[in-house]
Amino acid sequence: MSLDAQAVEQIISSGVPNFSEFGMRVETAGNGRARLRQLFRENQLRPGGTISGPTMMGLADAAMYAAILGQLGRLEMAVTQNLNINFLARPQASDLIAEAEIIRLGRRSAVLEVRLFSEGSEQMVAHVTGTYALPAAGQSAAQ
Repeated sequence: MSLDAQAVEQIISSGVPNFSEFGMRVETAGNGRARLRQLFRENQLRPGGTISGPTMMGLADAAMYAAILGQLGRLEMAVTQNLNINFLARPQASDLIAEAEIIRLGRRSAVLEVRLFSEGSEQMVAHVTGTYALPAAGQSAAQ
């Protein structure tokens, strides 16, 4: 049962209360993909005026979760098993965009790829791969 962006954002917001506080928004979700936006805030900057790594990792992780929810429906118990990030370029002091895609979907895990961009730029600022552990059948809701 796939979900649209609004439903995915509502599930994430209710399960991760600070999701909206961080300024994240689900723009699209479905068909094994998701696009999220991290609204720019001054408190995300680290010395040197660049967006912090933890900000980028958090957005990438949320994008992977959104792609899974968009594809498989309400799976609150899907959890990050592995996340690997390569920082490629200095992000601009602007909104960050994450484009996530499921590249392999199994019964118990999903492998995903996320590309991060500064808004308005085609240059990738980070490349992320990750694995999500999926709940066993019958464990779709928080138990």
